[in-house]
Amino acid sequence: MTPPRRQRRTPRQATPAQPAAPARKEGEGGNPERLYVVAGPDGERADIDLVTLIVARSPDPPPSATPEQAALLRLCVAPLSVAELSAYLSLPFSVVTVLLTELLTAELVQARSPIVRKALPDRSLLEAVMHGLQRL
Repeated sequence: MTPPRRQRRTPRQATPAQPAAPARKEGEGGNPERLYVVAGPDGERADIDLVTLIVARSPDPPPSATPEQAALLRLCVAPLSVAELSAYLSLPFSVVTVLLTELLTAELVQARSPIVRKALPDRSLLEAVMHGLQRL
């Protein structure tokens, strides 16, 4: 079997202008160096779940807060889940947990566990719904 022969390409006389690449948001594109700078060295993390609600104790960030922490504090005026915060800031969940751990230790935010529902609903409620549907 013979190897394929390569042909030299000739330069084109008129190259069409290519449109500029769309600008990416900060945090997109997987720049791991930037994420390390934002999150700092990997230390202890609080036991935070995707559905844990975060509420800021004060909407005004302290002067020592990083820009990402200040953004978290401004977003958390109303309770938001960690998943929502991660989406709004375009940062991975792991980075947001590191930032929130720092804010929790500084007591700038409060973490609330989600409301746990019963595993099974009340039987009488299910029977009432079933009878109501049968009457229709």
